[in-house]
Amino acid sequence: MSTPKILILGGGYGGLMTAVRLQKQLNHNEAEVTLVNKHDYHYFTTWLHEPAAGTKDPEKCRVDIESILDTNKIKFVKGTVSEIKREQKTAVLDSGEQLAYDYLVIGLGSEPETFGIQGLKEHAYSIRSINSVREIREHIEYCFAKFKNERRPELLTFIVGGAGFTGIEFVGELSDRVPELCAEFDIEPSNVKIYNIEAAPTVLPGFDPDLVNYAMDVLGRKGVTFKISTPIKECTPEGVVLADGEEIKSSTVVWTGGVRGNSIIENAGFETMRGRVKVDPYLHAPGHDDVFIVGDGALIINEEINRPYPPTAQIAIQQGENLGDNLVALVRGGSELKPFVPSLKGTVASLGKNEAIGLVGDKKIYGSTAALMKKIIDNRSLFLLGGLPLVMKKVKL
Repeated sequence: MSTPKILILGGGYGGLMTAVRLQKQLNHNEAEVTLVNKHDYHYFTTWLHEPAAGTKDPEKCRVDIESILDTNKIKFVKGTVSEIKREQKTAVLDSGEQLAYDYLVIGLGSEPETFGIQGLKEHAYSIRSINSVREIREHIEYCFAKFKNERRPELLTFIVGGAGFTGIEFVGELSDRVPELCAEFDIEPSNVKIYNIEAAPTVLPGFDPDLVNYAMDVLGRKGVTFKISTPIKECTPEGVVLADGEEIKSSTVVWTGGVRGNSIIENAGFETMRGRVKVDPYLHAPGHDDVFIVGDGALIINEEINRPYPPTAQIAIQQGENLGDNLVALVRGGSELKPFVPSLKGTVASLGKNEAIGLVGDKKIYGSTAALMKKIIDNRSLFLLGGLPLVMKKVKL
């Protein structure tokens, strides 16, 4: 029999963890494993709100993929996936190269979900990659520099659409950065306005109300104004128009209001909901024993509350561990696979420097305790992906 080909599309948390698991367990030449990623680096998506606000160097939020992979066991291809051909069992890259597979792992990440809001795609920034957060950081600094000459209020009015994890964590970092920028450009802090706009009746929907109230109080004292139950109707070059007719002029709109699975999955003919595939207990795309989906493209229902698990890095890493083990079993002729069962270790949201909220088990944590737990969670992810060498290189202190 020929050597089985395992093709992993995407070097995010799920795809990279699958590759790491395979390289630890497979013997040489047991399988041909190829990882394809748009960049030659993996970036820590859960950290991107920091460089977007300018409180962390973007370079600290990424690591070269080949420093994590054993390239004797895993072949790395830098390329952008343009198409998946299910019938031919191949993936096509922008370059025209076609890669065949016996087993396919789709971990292509997400795209911003605009919910049909007019102008968002054209006029709003999005925290989605190293390059996008560089652009946001530089734009914010440019607005402060420009205000010295033009004195237009909209230059220092910052709108963040969406009060989920990313939105809340970004306004926490941005509000920490404002005093530094005001000092640098000799601007009175009262000129700066930060709005966090959310269509739902609360920030951090689904989070414990006590933790939500604490977060709003901390961020409110830092200068964040919340507009809750207030959907954005339209985004324009001048700012936003809200559903109640209010217009807020702003030179900076950052959209964090939701994501959907990568459109390549939908275009390949898989049945999706907002670009995500409701996978079976073994992470298969339904009806495809040779196709697995991890990360943002995988829809898994939490049966206890009949709602999807949020597509977090924690779950994506666990999916990669589970799938890596199952692929090893398949390569070795095994038929019994382990079902994927999410094991939530805790959920923590940062509110800026030394401030956070979290739920670990049934225990609510606040302030510096939660901020420390956030660092522990981030460092644990580093260890799972790259062991001690990656922790030493990128550790959060």
